[in-house]
Amino acid sequence: MRSVRLSPYLFIAPFLLVFAAFGVYPLIYALQLSFMRWRGAGAARWVGLDNYLYLLTSPEFWASLGNSAVMWLLIVPIQIVAGLGGAVLLANAKLKLRGLFRVAFIAPFVTPLVAMAQVWIVVFDQDYGLINYALNLVGLPDVGWLTSTVWSKPTLALLFLWKTTGFAIIILLAGLQAVPGAVYEAAALDGASRWRQFWSITVPLVRRSMAFLVVVQTLAVFQMFAEPYVVTEGGPYGSTTTAGLYLYEHITASDLGTGAANSFLLVLLVFGLSLVSVRLLRPKDEVS
Repeated sequence: MRSVRLSPYLFIAPFLLVFAAFGVYPLIYALQLSFMRWRGAGAARWVGLDNYLYLLTSPEFWASLGNSAVMWLLIVPIQIVAGLGGAVLLANAKLKLRGLFRVAFIAPFVTPLVAMAQVWIVVFDQDYGLINYALNLVGLPDVGWLTSTVWSKPTLALLFLWKTTGFAIIILLAGLQAVPGAVYEAAALDGASRWRQFWSITVPLVRRSMAFLVVVQTLAVFQMFAEPYVVTEGGPYGSTTTAGLYLYEHITASDLGTGAANSFLLVLLVFGLSLVSVRLLRPKDEVS
């Protein structure tokens, strides 16, 4: 009879126990809670699908998803383009001070978000902000960057872009560095221009990295909480109440069952969007 070695399982047992306690159990508990009405005290009452039906018929829920969708359109496409451009720039061996540029690009990503949000509030203040001061110098009127329903989303999107584009550059740079240099040499010998090499070699060969980045940033955008919470508190008139902030409002109101249902609806939505993104950005040789 073949003996079973227990030592490998003993080595991974601590991780499995921690993962089960802080990962699997809270997930199962939250799923159960999404079918209940519970205010954080007393006995929980089973309500079936009522929490889900309430959210699916709530204008505030759909408005928060709409706000997050607009933020996604303002952030992810721009970040893919800017990230790829920055990655191509940093991949150039002839670029001087490449190390300095890499540090400059990644510095915002490791800067505390709350601190930068406070800077954003000061810089974009309608009455005393630096941006409006610069506009006044050239004869342009003040803009309510954080108090206007038109400009509040682009202002928050700009904060998100400033904070996370360095991360996008690092991810795409890693994809670029995995492309063999011989491919570009062969294309150059065949007479392909730099622009042709970019579209025919660089973009197709980093599509996996782009797909990964789209999935990660889609999750981040729909979970966005700190930016609207600190900068605009969801205003003006709910125009920056994102899906993540709307979920937080249920938790602070002790409506834990609805909050749990909200979280699982977001999981399903982001999972669906991620599947579509991966499908669209899948390399052609993998498409069945």
